[in-house]
Amino acid sequence: MKTIGLLGGMSWESTQTYYRALNEGVRQHLGGLHSARIAMISVDFAEIEALQHAGNWDETAVILSEAAEALERAGADFILICTNTMHKVAPQIQARVSLPLLHIADATAMELKTAGVSRVGLLGTQFTMEQDFYKGRLQDHGLEVVVPNQLGCKRVHDIIYQELCLGQIKNESRQVYLSVIDELVEEGAQAVILGCTEIGLLVEPKHTDVPLYDTTAIHARMAVEAAIVPDALNIFSSKQNIRVGE
Repeated sequence: MKTIGLLGGMSWESTQTYYRALNEGVRQHLGGLHSARIAMISVDFAEIEALQHAGNWDETAVILSEAAEALERAGADFILICTNTMHKVAPQIQARVSLPLLHIADATAMELKTAGVSRVGLLGTQFTMEQDFYKGRLQDHGLEVVVPNQLGCKRVHDIIYQELCLGQIKNESRQVYLSVIDELVEEGAQAVILGCTEIGLLVEPKHTDVPLYDTTAIHARMAVEAAIVPDALNIFSSKQNIRVGE
C-alpha cells in the first residue's frame, strides 16, 4: 500500500473528513483491520486565510510548498491538497516536489463525465467560483460550469468562512445553499459540485433531489484507489497535466 500525503488544516473541520474517508475506503477495499498509510502536515488556517483575503497567494504557495516537501521527506508517495481553494497554487507546489499531486478538480471532472453530466453548478469560496484556476480546469475536461450570481457567491463564501470553518452548522444557512442550488438548476445545471471541502458538512444528498458531487469524498476515493490498486497512481498522474507556472 502506498502512503498518502495530506496537506491539511484548511480547515481542520474538513481534514478530519478526509482522514475518516481514507481509512474507511481502505478498510472497505481490504477488509479486516486495514487502515490507510497517511503522512499529514496540518497548517494554521488563520495564517492561510489572512493571506488569501489579502491576495498574497505567493506566500501561501511558499507555506504549502514547504509542507509538501516535508511530506516527501516523510515518505509520502503522492499528495492531496485537502481544500479546493488552495489548488490555486497547485502548480507552484508541484514544482517543488517530485511526488504526483492528485488534483481535486480532475478527480471531480472524471466522476462527472462518467455519470454523463455535461453542465454543472459550482459552489465554493468566491476564489473558487470566480477565478479561472478551478473553473478553467473543469472546462478543460469539456464541462460547462455555472456559478451563482454576485450576491449568491458572497452568501455562499461568507457562510464557509464565518460558520463552516468554525464547525457551525446552521439550518438557516442550509436553506440559503438549497436556494442557490435551485437557482443553478434553473440555469441549466444537471448537478452541483460542492466545491469547498466544508460544504458537505452542511448540505447532503438527503436535503435535495439535485445530484450533489462532494469533492472531499471524490478526492478521497481517488486517493484510496491510487494507494491500493496496482498502476492506478500512474494512471491518475498521467491525467493531471499540471503545467508549472500556469
